[in-house]
Amino acid sequence: MSFCLTASRLMKASEVRKLCAELRNDPAILVLEMELKKEWYKRKMASAPTLAIAQ
Repeated sequence: MSFCLTASRLMKASEVRKLCAELRNDPAILVLEMELKKEWYKRKMASAPTLAIAQ
């Protein structure tokens, strides 16, 4: 899975790794991410119907 991490301050690499590990292991964030990806996919397919794969 891909994540986009933004920071409001400079962070050490160890801080970034720790934050990413926490985000990966949090079930609530994983559920939220899946819902957002589903919504994004629906919008993408609605805006480009020629790209939709017949199922």
